[in-house]
Amino acid sequence: MFKRYELKYLLTQAEYRELRQAILPYMDYDKYGNPEGKYNIVTLYYESDDKKIYYETMNKLRFRQKLRLRVYDQVTLEDNSFIEIKQKFKNVVNKRRSVLPLKDAYRVLSEPYNEDLIMTSNASNLQILREALHFKDLYTLKPATVVSYDRQAFSGVAENEQDLRVTFDYNLMCRSDDLAIENGPEGIHFVDQDLVILEVKVSNSVPFWLSRILSDFNFTRQGFSKFCTSIDLLEELGSLPSPILSEVLS
Repeated sequence: MFKRYELKYLLTQAEYRELRQAILPYMDYDKYGNPEGKYNIVTLYYESDDKKIYYETMNKLRFRQKLRLRVYDQVTLEDNSFIEIKQKFKNVVNKRRSVLPLKDAYRVLSEPYNEDLIMTSNASNLQILREALHFKDLYTLKPATVVSYDRQAFSGVAENEQDLRVTFDYNLMCRSDDLAIENGPEGIHFVDQDLVILEVKVSNSVPFWLSRILSDFNFTRQGFSKFCTSIDLLEELGSLPSPILSEVLS
């Protein structure tokens, strides 16, 4: 479970490289990535035919949520995946997730709520899995789009900054013609390849040293939804699943 604030900025590749050097004296490379804290993320987002999730996000409702299935780097159906509920309320992000083999995740998400499937899913947290499936059924969610990107992540070094994470996301792609996330990061770029999304993630307040660095770079916070931006592009190209697309065109 995660509960934190997420501050987003849009940088150029050159600004990313400069900022990365500026924060290195205060941060370590993320231990879950390669020696430079880098890894790939592939996420399957779920949506309803009438785009409930999209409109909750675009209309900036005080409470909004997403359901997604996520993997890291290259996986097979036997490897772990993460079923996640990501909620946002009054600018605080709450993320709950259950770990289970990808083949089991597909199985439980493809059916209406089924306690027998849940109990045989090999999930790390059955209660969170139950919440995710109730959410899916309540909103009538189904697989909609795959979003993938490369990430370089950093974590705080100081004892009072263990919750601090800074991530840089680039090479952002989406697709709706192949919703199998084990097939890896393929698709259409939905963000200019010279741009990088910076996210500062913290439980309380941003450390003074990081606030000063961001101010020196003159970066401006801005909202950005990977999910909504990918949906916008796929709609424009006419490549969304037909029920969702027909709702858009009606």
